[in-house]
Amino acid sequence: MRQQPDNVNYGLVGYPVLMASDITLYKADTVPVGVDQAPHLEFTREIVRRFNHHFGDVLVEPQAKHTDFPKVLGIDGQQKMSKSLNNHIEIAASPEEIERRVMQMVTDPSRRYRSDPGHPEVCNVFTLHGFFSPDQVAQIEDDCRSAAIGCVQCKRLFANNLADYFAPFRERRATLAADPDQVWDVLADGARRASRIATETMAEVKAAIGLP
Repeated sequence: MRQQPDNVNYGLVGYPVLMASDITLYKADTVPVGVDQAPHLEFTREIVRRFNHHFGDVLVEPQAKHTDFPKVLGIDGQQKMSKSLNNHIEIAASPEEIERRVMQMVTDPSRRYRSDPGHPEVCNVFTLHGFFSPDQVAQIEDDCRSAAIGCVQCKRLFANNLADYFAPFRERRATLAADPDQVWDVLADGARRASRIATETMAEVKAAIGLP
């Protein structure tokens, strides 16, 4: 809405309802979400509570599950990481592409020169080091504050650790890409199992509200 203030249409109110149906149809009791999606999930919970109040305990009230990093900023350091904003880093990207994107990341804006001491508490790269470089983060913080390392070196270290972290994912993805029939089989099996749950849920909902 902030990006399109003059384009307030049905999607603004319809999307949260559609998302609520996607969650409740399959009786999800836990939903992994970022903090930006928490209001949507609370809206779902309110729909479930109201429905159950009128028609009995039919739907499951989902709980939010946050990770240690409930919000990840993009390479611009200002907004959440998003493909639509082109401030993201693809987890399947090559190490070279990861490094290229990481080198664009905004760091400590007050650190103008290599010899200036850094302030890691305001640096998005350092924040992400906390997850991808857990064994090095204390040393990185000390080196940053004392100007023992510069932002370029810090970002290259992060890029290497990020690429190493996702190496198993890239390998697994390549294996699946080489056998697309297996992927389609897995998707078809998931669709069949989801359809059974959805059919049962709709039958319970119709019975609760008195529809044939």
